[in-house]
Amino acid sequence: MNIPSGSAPPPSDSARAAPSAGPPRSLREAWVALAGLSAVFLFEMLDNSILNVALPTLGRELHASAVALQWVTGAYAVVFGGLMLLFGAVADRFGRRRVMLVGLALLGASSLATACVTSAEQLIAVRAVTGVAAAMTTPGSMALAFRLFDDDALRVRASTLISTVGLIGLAIGPTAGGFVLAIAPWQVLLLVNVPIAALAALGIRKGIAEDEAAELHRDPVDVAGAVLATATIVPALAAPTLFLDRGAGSWLPWLVVAAAGAGAVLFVLRERAARHPLLDLRLVAHPLVAAGLAYKAAAGLATAGLGYLVTLQLQLDWGWSPALAAVGMLPQVVVLVAGGALIGPFVRRAGLDRAAWLSAAAVVSGLAVYASLGRFGYGWVALALVLVAAGMRVVGVVAGVNVLRGLPENRTTVGAALTDTATEVASGAGLAVTGTVLAGLFTGDIAAAHWSARQTARFHEAATLSGLALTVVAAALVGWAIRHTRGAAHGRPDTPGADAPGGSPEKPTPSASI
Repeated sequence: MNIPSGSAPPPSDSARAAPSAGPPRSLREAWVALAGLSAVFLFEMLDNSILNVALPTLGRELHASAVALQWVTGAYAVVFGGLMLLFGAVADRFGRRRVMLVGLALLGASSLATACVTSAEQLIAVRAVTGVAAAMTTPGSMALAFRLFDDDALRVRASTLISTVGLIGLAIGPTAGGFVLAIAPWQVLLLVNVPIAALAALGIRKGIAEDEAAELHRDPVDVAGAVLATATIVPALAAPTLFLDRGAGSWLPWLVVAAAGAGAVLFVLRERAARHPLLDLRLVAHPLVAAGLAYKAAAGLATAGLGYLVTLQLQLDWGWSPALAAVGMLPQVVVLVAGGALIGPFVRRAGLDRAAWLSAAAVVSGLAVYASLGRFGYGWVALALVLVAAGMRVVGVVAGVNVLRGLPENRTTVGAALTDTATEVASGAGLAVTGTVLAGLFTGDIAAAHWSARQTARFHEAATLSGLALTVVAAALVGWAIRHTRGAAHGRPDTPGADAPGGSPEKPTPSASI
């Protein structure tokens, strides 16, 4: 159901749960809902970052091996990424608000279970359940924020606010975690999810109306498609950890990559043949959707590769202490947190579509600067961090909004899940490329206190080669997205297939250029 900009939705019994009869006309009118949605995104950003600080403590207290510690964080990421599409499709059928609230209840329960953990295996299981909860809640935060407003400018501002809250959590998480570990057990770091989940549930229950039947669809869930999607994404996300752990010379990582590729082929074949596909591939071909996913993938490749290489360079190549390295990352943190104030004016001036490709190009440029000049001093590293952070700050909001603009209203949650999945898989690919190139060129123990001149030269060579390789791939994605959207009509199809390649949407989306 399309609602023209400025008109109120038809009244319904469920609408009485909303704070007002029509869509909010400002962020202030929707502050209760936005507080709940911001808490959801805060959990996503804070969770793994704050846990990483505790990994040495976990290793000592739970007698965990290095592989077990990898899976403490990896189990969450793999389950989260593997189930997002499934739960996005379920939410579009049975209610985004309902699935979100169930996921928040599961998040609170799994976080409480942390207090009973006595082994690494138990913690991995708890983290896997937390990944299920994240898959149920994270895509819905974007979809519900999009649904809350009927004006693109307010959608961008709401998404900016939500992402800013999450990025503040990402920035202060490691520092706050360190202080907590100094005075309290490590379990407290995960128990903090309990009040976050409670705050999110309260805001969503009080501030967001139940989904109207007309905004959902009742197609049967494509179980076979869901299984194939999970069977594709899970090995794709597990492969980077295996490459980093076993090296490119091992057969196991390559077997996992092959399994992911085979799963992808089978998934596409299934979705093309299914009467009610999990993911209608004709909708993915919509210019706004395809381009938004390409921009998100390019940003994921660049940010993951740059973050990995800069961390190694500052601490291992240049010998900086962890505290000094944290200071060295401050340019990125400052831009990520403070840059939110500039997104609205920039998008109003440039328009959504131009803002998307300009910000994605900034991310690619930052990676190119690091790959070409990062070895010549910290100034170039800082410039690369600023460019990537500024571009990522904008593209994270704008590309996501563009994807949802190109989808029918009853497919927005699976669209949000698709953007998150694209970012997760691209980030994993970025780590796999940099880790594989580094493992192939670097000789000796990379964690050794002092490198030889030959090892330093090899690291610089690996950083340049992997950085430039990721730059080329990311630039190709951005270039393809720009060409794909040039001159295309930017509408939202009302039905799956209304905007198949070669078709045209029913009507333009309001405020296309804000």
